[in-house]
Amino acid sequence: MPVLVKSQPTPKAARRPRYFRHGFGQEGEDLILAELFLGKRDGFYIDVGAHHPKRFSNTYHFYRFRGWRGINIEAMPGSMKAFRRARPNDINVEAAVSDSSEELTYFVFNEPALNTFDPALAAERDGKKGYYIAERMPIRTRRLEEILEKHLPAGTKIDFLTVDVEGFDLKVLHSNDWKRFRPTVVLVEDISVSNWREINDSVTTRYLRGHGYEPFANTMRTIMYRLP
Repeated sequence: MPVLVKSQPTPKAARRPRYFRHGFGQEGEDLILAELFLGKRDGFYIDVGAHHPKRFSNTYHFYRFRGWRGINIEAMPGSMKAFRRARPNDINVEAAVSDSSEELTYFVFNEPALNTFDPALAAERDGKKGYYIAERMPIRTRRLEEILEKHLPAGTKIDFLTVDVEGFDLKVLHSNDWKRFRPTVVLVEDISVSNWREINDSVTTRYLRGHGYEPFANTMRTIMYRLP
């Protein structure tokens, strides 16, 4: 009869090899950015549709391991409580962003990552794969330029802007003042694009090219742009 030996817990250092890299983005976007900004220790980010201080976050790696700081913007009422607790050194703003100021219906799902102002997208997702609309909330939107004018520290250079707002991403881009607030890199969710060949046909690509940005990388859902 074999003797069962209780295994001892592996020390944390032994479990993680020296080449281990901490990534929190849904598809590794933050690790691509980490390579792009390799060695930079004093950066600043803007996260529109921040969702959660750590989960699916393109910015938490920079906050936790690089000493960067930034502005987190999320529409969900009560969302900033978690951000203030986990990321007290950031500027945390509860706000819905669009290209105009108006009251819209916010569709809240049982999976918060799916929350959206887009009624067509909400209807498409409702009831699929176990996801459903749990609540509908009236929320007034604001333009991104208005939020940055109020909260961006004077003289601060924006290293990257990440936008993931489930169907309203282009509206967020339209709401920025690209002459005043000009990030070096812009990340935008674009589910209309399924491969690199289609990026040139993207409405997002055409819009950002008009402001001097060119695509340089993409994941399954996100296209990354930068200034030349």
